Amino acid sequence: MTATPTTLLPPGRFAFRPVRPAADAVLLHRWVTHPKAVFWLMGDANVYDVERAYADIAQAPHQDAFVGLYDGAPAFLMERYDPAQVELAGLYRAEPGDVGMHFLVAPADRPVHGFTRAVIGAVMAELFADPATRRVVVEPDVRNTAVHDLNRTVGFEPHARITTPHKQALLSFCTRARFEATR
Repeated sequence: MTATPTTLLPPGRFAFRPVRPAADAVLLHRWVTHPKAVFWLMGDANVYDVERAYADIAQAPHQDAFVGLYDGAPAFLMERYDPAQVELAGLYRAEPGDVGMHFLVAPADRPVHGFTRAVIGAVMAELFADPATRRVVVEPDVRNTAVHDLNRTVGFEPHARITTPHKQALLSFCTRARFEATR
C-alpha cells in the first residue's frame, strides 16, 4: 500500500525555486544522468550539456524549470511548459489553460516510502495554484509504467499514444477537479 503525503510527510514542507543553470548544473547532472532517470533522456550528458539545456529553458518564453525543495534541501526537479508552443506543439489539440509538466525525483541513498507520491502531489498543487491552469498535460514514455501508475494517483487520465521526436508517449490529462478529488 502506498502512503499518502499527509500520512507520511507533514504538509507545507515543499517549496520551489527557479533553476540557476550555472549554480545547479552539477547537482542536476547527478540527477538527470542517474540510471533511474533513463526516461529523462540525458544519460550521456556532461555537466556543460546540462547547464546549457537549463540555460536554454531559462531563456525560453514558454517554459520554466524549478528545483523542488523538501525542508529546504534540493529533492526534485520540475519543468513547466506551454504544450501549445513547445514539446507537444501540433501533436494534440491544446486547450486554453493547458500546462505541460515534467518532474524528476532526485536519487536517494535511503528512499522514503511515499516520497515520490508526495512530490507529484506538491508539483500538481503548485501548478494548480495558478488560477489560469485548467488542465495539466504530460507525455511520459509508453514504457514508463511506474510513472503512468503514479500519474493516475493524482488524477491523470490517459488520452492517446502519440509519437514525439524523442519517444512513443502516453498523452495524459489531469483537470483541477480530478486532482482535487485525489486529495
